[in-house]
Amino acid sequence: MASPLDLDQLQSFCAIADCGSFTEAARRVHKTQSAVSMQIKRLEERLGQQLFFREGRSIRLSEQGNELYARARRMLRINAEIMNRFSGDDLSGSIRFGVPDDYAVRLLPVILSQFQRSHPRIAVDVKCMASEELLAGMHGGRFDLIVFTQGTQHEFGELFRTERMHWVGERNGTAITLDPLPLAVGDRCCCWRKNAIDGLNRQGREFRIAYTSSNATAITSAVLSDLAVGILPESAIQQGMQILGKEHGLPRLPDTQVAVMRASHSFGGIYDALSNHIGACLGNLEEDGAKLQVAE
Repeated sequence: MASPLDLDQLQSFCAIADCGSFTEAARRVHKTQSAVSMQIKRLEERLGQQLFFREGRSIRLSEQGNELYARARRMLRINAEIMNRFSGDDLSGSIRFGVPDDYAVRLLPVILSQFQRSHPRIAVDVKCMASEELLAGMHGGRFDLIVFTQGTQHEFGELFRTERMHWVGERNGTAITLDPLPLAVGDRCCCWRKNAIDGLNRQGREFRIAYTSSNATAITSAVLSDLAVGILPESAIQQGMQILGKEHGLPRLPDTQVAVMRASHSFGGIYDALSNHIGACLGNLEEDGAKLQVAE
């Protein structure tokens, strides 16, 4: 019978895969770089596979490394669940948490205030930014846990909500009648922007990018000022907006998916507490019809 894999080696392996650096991974797992290198050497010998390709300063997973990564994360998660089950420790500590600002204004205060009341010994340090920046920050080791929206690209994320995306304008506004249609959208890397432009191009609808920002508040302000039409998920729609649709010559937008992503060390304990709370709050949102003014 084969002996079990070493969880400590798997933790170091996942840390390297997360950040693409032996030096940064060593810092994250509180070991020297030489110790981490020896762990990976032993893991590769144990499995009889090369797990990383080293190209100068760049490090990437091999095909076998990719296969191991998802399974190693599951093993680390199960280990954390077992430790939680038999540990009597009170939950305390700090979490570096990132969330898209699309959700920050309307939802974040309610979600985090509830969490702080139920877990007063957990400090949550929050940064709000675009999903693309959050994913880059996770790769760079700046977050323990993030919520992100990224089309269907949720590898190693925990999907907990699928939302309708809507075209929105100011209630009784005239921006929707303009030709070309003025749009308020995110930066070029934003998948919502790409979906909107692709849909308009398929319909042959003329448009212009009137306002570009990675900040959701700026986009919302442009819409509420009737300067442009925007795109938002249903839970981010605010009072004073109306939902626009095919009756206005606009295509249906693909749904968006919301997920939590963790660093490889962020399983169990305080991280599960926050992740479960977010999933329960955002995953069960119900659209408040009284607040959404749907244009006829």
